[in-house]
Amino acid sequence: MGYILSVETSGTNCSVVLSNRNEVTFIKEENTGSFSHAEKLHVFIKEVMELGNVAPEDIDAIAVSKGPGSYTGLRIGVSTVKGLCFAWDKPMLSVSTLEALAYQAVAAEVMYIIPLIDARRMEVYSAVFTNAMEPVRVVEAEVIDETSFLTYLEKGKVLFLGDGAQKCKSVISHANAVFVDNKFPSAKEVGQLAFQKYQKNDFENIAYFEPFYLKDFVTGKKAN
Repeated sequence: MGYILSVETSGTNCSVVLSNRNEVTFIKEENTGSFSHAEKLHVFIKEVMELGNVAPEDIDAIAVSKGPGSYTGLRIGVSTVKGLCFAWDKPMLSVSTLEALAYQAVAAEVMYIIPLIDARRMEVYSAVFTNAMEPVRVVEAEVIDETSFLTYLEKGKVLFLGDGAQKCKSVISHANAVFVDNKFPSAKEVGQLAFQKYQKNDFENIAYFEPFYLKDFVTGKKAN
């Protein structure tokens, strides 16, 4: 096992990581609040490989954050990774964007971790994990109000993070709610989770793989 190249473009953070096993070797990322993936992604890929002094033949697999998130951002990331996998003859790995985001808070002193991606108006994409990263609820799109996530909040401390957390903070006032600011998906956690999938040979079919847009969920079902 050598290197995994990981890409995150689901939001405004353009992020690329070169990792050796599950350890980050080099990272290049930029989050200006606007989408710069078309201009920056290939540049960042080239830079981390040059910094690591690795060639395409040294790469064992290429990973991508699969969504949910920005339609355009996901298309750019997935099409780039597919192209590299075909050109370099490498296997492809995909990681849930929300799982990678939640992984930033793993082992926090809370009962649940809820990663949130801003969708539209008062809508967010979310999932629910324990503090040991065990999935509790599948990814959903939902419109946030004061009763959102009440089932989990009544059981114990709940940590909310991601660019949708601010939206929740404005309406959720439960005592067990903990909000963490300035957290966004990064290729760092994508690479760490991708290594776990690599060990299981959990690869994608490159020809048929599509990002997880969650487009069918517009109004969403609210957790309560």
